[in-house]
Amino acid sequence: MPPDVRPRLTVLSGPSGVGKSTVVAHMRKEHPEVWLSVSATTRKPRPGEQHGVHYFFVTDDEMDKLIANGELLEWAEFAGNRYGTPRAAVLERLDAGEPVLLEIDLQGARQVRASMPEAQLVFLAPPTWEELVRRLTGRGTEAPEVIERRLGAAKVELAAEPEFDNTLVNTSVEDVARELLALMDVV
Repeated sequence: MPPDVRPRLTVLSGPSGVGKSTVVAHMRKEHPEVWLSVSATTRKPRPGEQHGVHYFFVTDDEMDKLIANGELLEWAEFAGNRYGTPRAAVLERLDAGEPVLLEIDLQGARQVRASMPEAQLVFLAPPTWEELVRRLTGRGTEAPEVIERRLGAAKVELAAEPEFDNTLVNTSVEDVARELLALMDVV
């Protein structure tokens, strides 16, 4: 890409459990130059997650301040926790000519579309509803009521697929990662 052309922000979204994190991890292993925004969240860390690497873990008061000061490009509440994308870091990377990827939920994708209409929204779909249910229930990290909330949210998120610029079906992590890189003009 010519140095005077700012890359498009790419947003990857889709229902919980569809494999967004797995696809992104595979893609970044092959192409570490793709910058993945680290979200702030009020959620407690899961085993193995590190502050500043997987998320910026913040208190409710800290999240309130980020929102009030307009420091988040988008934010949403999901499964009782809030998540948001720090605005300044995204804009700095784009201005530097780096490809930027956001891995966020439907609410966040809609907010990015409203504030940055030039962003490319990519929907990651499961091969089947049954496969998504299997992935969500097979994690073993969530309480049954959380799984039920996630399944309900997944139905809503799947219905929003037409709002996106592109859809990728997650039948193969390697194939989806390659397709996502092509959409981002990285390959």
